[in-house]
Amino acid sequence: MSVGTTSMTELWHFPTSEVTRLIRSGKVSTREVADAALQRLDSVNPRINAIVECRPDLVREQADHVDGLLAQGKDPGPLAGVPVTLKINIDQAGFATTDGSRVRKDWVAKSNSPVVDNLVRSGAVLLGRSNSPTFALRWFTSNVLYGSTRNPRDPLLTPGGSGGGGAAALAAGIGHIAIGTDGGGSVRYPAYAGGVHGIRPSLGRVPATQRILAGGHHRAPNNACQGAHCTYRPGSSPQPRRHVRCRFHEIRGRCRRPLEGSPMPLCAALCVRPGGMSVAEEVAVS
Repeated sequence: MSVGTTSMTELWHFPTSEVTRLIRSGKVSTREVADAALQRLDSVNPRINAIVECRPDLVREQADHVDGLLAQGKDPGPLAGVPVTLKINIDQAGFATTDGSRVRKDWVAKSNSPVVDNLVRSGAVLLGRSNSPTFALRWFTSNVLYGSTRNPRDPLLTPGGSGGGGAAALAAGIGHIAIGTDGGGSVRYPAYAGGVHGIRPSLGRVPATQRILAGGHHRAPNNACQGAHCTYRPGSSPQPRRHVRCRFHEIRGRCRRPLEGSPMPLCAALCVRPGGMSVAEEVAVS
């Protein structure tokens, strides 16, 4: 697509790489991309309840900051101006890390999770916070604090969980990337349910801590890691922090290995017809 064939309000249609190219070339501003994302959110989110908190003034402030860097000839980063959503169990300074629980509705984070800091340094614009089941422990997305998220492709189908809010938002065109957490499928299953790409990195690849718990001390879940309904490289930048103790692991909060290693064979398993069900023609494999 190009700006010549799509109105500015439909910039949410564009792939992430095209958004950054248009912003860097000056054909569109980050503010225009942000306004388009906010308009899309206002248009479709009431029907699916995927994003449970959004502060438009803050979104525009971030967009203006990116535009300011570009005006000074500075590089904002690889995600220049890209709208990104964050799961409600990820610390974002000034927002409550509720985990979908009424008990935590006022537990406001004083600092960002490392992955959030990395995204900001990469030039991303944080669009809003996506829904999840309470404590991210269900394969559907509903809680007493925010209610249920619906699958934008079919409201009778589950959006999956626990990252159903992020995947549903992405499938509906709200934001270009959705950041979540995944211990047992919380990124991968909602991606399958919503028809989007999901990535679960290896444990420790993307730095992840939560300061909102235990009197402000760092905490890392035993088996969960930060993942995305589709980035990887910007979120995985090293983040030096003191040791984070959890039951089975000791994690420094930094990436220990390079993202690119020696060439090796790639293998993939594909379930062509899950449970013998019919598959849409455009995704079927003969």
